[in-house]
Amino acid sequence: MGQVPAIADGKFNLFESHAILVYLACAFPGIADHWYPADLFRRAKINSVLDWHHSNLRRGAAAYVLNTVLAPVLGIPASPQAAVEAERLLSASLSKIESIWLKGNGKFLLGGFQPSIADLSLVCEIMQLELLDENDRSRILDPHKKVLQWIENTKNATRPHFEEVHQILYRAKTRFQEQRSMGANNTNSSKRLSLPSKMSESLYVS
Repeated sequence: MGQVPAIADGKFNLFESHAILVYLACAFPGIADHWYPADLFRRAKINSVLDWHHSNLRRGAAAYVLNTVLAPVLGIPASPQAAVEAERLLSASLSKIESIWLKGNGKFLLGGFQPSIADLSLVCEIMQLELLDENDRSRILDPHKKVLQWIENTKNATRPHFEEVHQILYRAKTRFQEQRSMGANNTNSSKRLSLPSKMSESLYVS
């Protein structure tokens, strides 16, 4: 299908990020139950968060980053109107995470005291906001204190692996910061920022 992410487990090939997370949580012995609980009701709740993610948080976050930061890098036209609409959806999604998915005394989604694959998926989606100008990122995220704490809780629960898998993102962030400090945004196409190849591929993660 030419999509990322994708995995190959022997002769079995699979794409779509949520399908991969579910498969990994179920296919291998020794995976802690909290990632994708055997309890049918808890599992259904996690599935509902994952389905909501695709139609809400992902649409807002990906479209906003594309139309504010990545479009010039990729050589495609940015749409200011699309960015405005995406920010509106992104902010509404963050508010819903706080008011619905982060209700309760737990540190994680659905009141959990340990993270699930839903926490991984949604936090990793929000991580692409690291590419934004710091003022833009703060404007979007700072009003959502519970979301910020949840992100930190998820990072802490998955160290050192969380930082390892986001190294490509952090390298891209550094390049963007360097470009901004030089005042080179959209002024000279010969200085166009190039993303690491794997980062470019991940822009179209399913």
